[in-house]
Amino acid sequence: MSGIYNNQEIESVIALIFNKLKGYSRTQLILAKDEPLTDLERSKLDDIISRLKKHEPIQYVLGSTEFYGLSFLCAPGVLIPRPETEELVDWIIRENTTLRPTIVDIGTGTGCIAIALQKNIPESHVMACDISPVCLETAARNAKLNKSDIALFQYDIINNVPAVDFPELDIVVSNPPYVRESEKLLMEKNVTDFEPELALFVPDENPLIFYEQIAGFARLNLKNGGKLYFEINELFGEECCNMLIEKGFVQVELKKDINGKDRMIRSINRRD
Repeated sequence: MSGIYNNQEIESVIALIFNKLKGYSRTQLILAKDEPLTDLERSKLDDIISRLKKHEPIQYVLGSTEFYGLSFLCAPGVLIPRPETEELVDWIIRENTTLRPTIVDIGTGTGCIAIALQKNIPESHVMACDISPVCLETAARNAKLNKSDIALFQYDIINNVPAVDFPELDIVVSNPPYVRESEKLLMEKNVTDFEPELALFVPDENPLIFYEQIAGFARLNLKNGGKLYFEINELFGEECCNMLIEKGFVQVELKKDINGKDRMIRSINRRD
């Protein structure tokens, strides 16, 4: 795997492989370094390495990943959960003071945001939507895996199809597509060759298309004082903030992730 991963990444990948293959922790793996593999285990290992050498993401190869302390199934056609999205979830959980909040996650993918919120905000009512049937199927499997009661439904936010009567919402959250088409050349092959373009890319001429649509949705459906949270492209923090202010949101806050990048925004809906 040299040339695809650096040495530290290779060590992490090896640990993940043997956790999946034999259920070993890192400590158990070290202690079992001289233990021979069965023919079946060798065959499985060869298949895993072959797929990784083609730059397929480890999460797809192993079929799962961890997010906010929970296990999530990953499938081709569904965006892989990212660590920076965990930071967004943590921000929402720490800020929430509403009893039994009603939450909607737009573009749920694996369901990671919706499920993590439902598991960590007591008595929350969480809805999650996506345009992709594959995403909804994966999110449903992840909800079952994590014993999470979320309401899943298909919804096209850009065209508002189908028409849905939403209850008054306390929180709207979304990690929508935000990578410009022109940025593809700067991205790793394991992303561009395998992860779904539908969940990643937006036109160069209209990079805020999803944010504008979701902000309009939130203005209509959030309670007075309800909160809208976004994960964003670091290059468009100021533009996103200005757009939200123009639409009537207040207390707009741009937050950096652990790497110092502008990655999250929170705003509050105010109705005069």
